[in-house]
Order: sequence, then C-alpha cells, then structure tokens
Amino acid sequence: MERIAVVTDSNSGITAEEADSWGITVIPMPFLIEGKMYYENITLTQEQFYDKLLENVDISTSQPSPEDVTKTWDDLLTQVDSIVHIPMSSGLSGSCQTAVMLAQDYDGKVQVVNNQRISVTQKQSVKDALQLAEAGKTAAEIREKLEEVKLEASIYIMLDTLKYLKKGGRITPAAAALGTALRLKPVLQIQGEKLDAYSIAKTTKKGVAKMLSAMEEDIQSRFGGVEQVHLEVAHTNNETAALEFRDMIRERFGVEEIIVDPLSLSVSCHIGSGALAIACSKKMDV
Repeated sequence: MERIAVVTDSNSGITAEEADSWGITVIPMPFLIEGKMYYENITLTQEQFYDKLLENVDISTSQPSPEDVTKTWDDLLTQVDSIVHIPMSSGLSGSCQTAVMLAQDYDGKVQVVNNQRISVTQKQSVKDALQLAEAGKTAAEIREKLEEVKLEASIYIMLDTLKYLKKGGRITPAAAALGTALRLKPVLQIQGEKLDAYSIAKTTKKGVAKMLSAMEEDIQSRFGGVEQVHLEVAHTNNETAALEFRDMIRERFGVEEIIVDPLSLSVSCHIGSGALAIACSKKMDV
C-alpha cells in the first residue's frame, strides 16, 4: 500500500497536539505585524494576535514561502511515497496556486487538493484524507475525491464589528458608521471560494437565529438531512459564546458531536474579534 503523508496549513485550526496524534504535518501561516514576521501557533498565539488587533497595528496576511513548503515536502518524501497537501481555499489565499505550481516539479508525488475549504471544514477534509488513505486509496485518488465533494460544505459567520470590513475596503466608511450606530450584526457566508455577504441582523439573538435557519435549509435542501453532515462551530476570540451556540445547535438538530474551534487567523484579520460561525460538511463515502 502507498505510504502517504497528509500536509495542511494552520488555517485548518489543527493544533500541534492534534497533528502529532493524527500523524500529519501543519505548515504555519505567516503574518506581517508592524513590519515583523510572525508564524501562527509558532511565534504568534491566538491571544497575542487579538492583543495586536486591539492595538490597531498594521497586520497583513501572507502565505508560506515556497522554500518552507518544498522543504516540508522534501523531508517527508524521505519517509513516504507521496503527499496529499490540503491548503486553505484558493479563493481566499494564493497559497493553493503556489503549491500547485511547486508540485509540478514532483512527478505526481505531491497531490495538491484545491477543495475550497477553510477552518473547521478544512480540518474535516484532513480527517477525510486520513480515512481515505487508511482505506487504501492512492494520493491521486484522495485528491480527486476531496475535489469532487468540495462544494458539499457551508459556513455562516456573524460579525461583532464592522470595523475590519471597513479597514479592508469591503464596505464604505459611511456604511460602517451607520451599521455601528445601529449596532447591526452582519452575517457572512462561505459557499466554496469566497467570503460573501448573506444577511444583516439587528441583534445578536436575531443573527444567531438567521444562521441556524440558513444552515437548516442547507442541510435539508443540499445535503440530505442532518444524519449526512458533520456540524461545527467556529469563533474569533469568543469561546464562551461558541460553547453556548454549540448547545443551541445540539438542541435544534439533535446532534451530540459538534466540533468547536477558533476560526483561522487569516479570516480573523478581516472580521475581527467576537465573531461566531456555524459550519457543516457532508459526510464522505469511503
């Protein structure tokens, strides 16, 4: 059977402990903060990131250097036959396109998966890849399967502030000022490649209700019922609310197992602290 290594990036939310336990490799995402380079979960913790965000310093996201990526691959290929590399969505970062280009020099030994996932849904793709490898699939077959089901996931995110959407140029300063004055809670969605607007709520309670209704509609109309999906909760520096949200989801959908993880810092950069998200990904037939 082909010896396969699974590689992802820290946008998946996979911790060092989980990576060790699962036997996978996680490449840290780099951030430029006031001209200095930091690496997620290596030289930059979640707490440090949000402290910097509150200080209003300049923070920009980057992608792993080609040298870091190829060194990771080269080291692994001394121990395995092939690699399945699962980066964050190509619609949210250039790291996927870079990896695809770099893999061209590896004669098929590195299979880069462009399956439009981020955060908790990207994490589920890693789990699916491990399950497929355990079932005896080749690296190429795993990539094909993960890309085949790439749109079978859904994420809704309610923001606590419009500040970072304004800062990133996604909304006008006037719209941000009006929304802040009215204490509006924007709800965004990720359906495949892009982070897009979904709805606006007047209160947190109404925003939560909108996300639950939207997810329920997706599960029934797109995924064939709650038994067919993994449900997940994500947040930005908002764990207490995320755990309460998980309990609401359990009660509404009758599902006990719900992952709760911090959102990727690459997403947090653009939406700020206090966000809450519900996600699902369809269970995969192996």
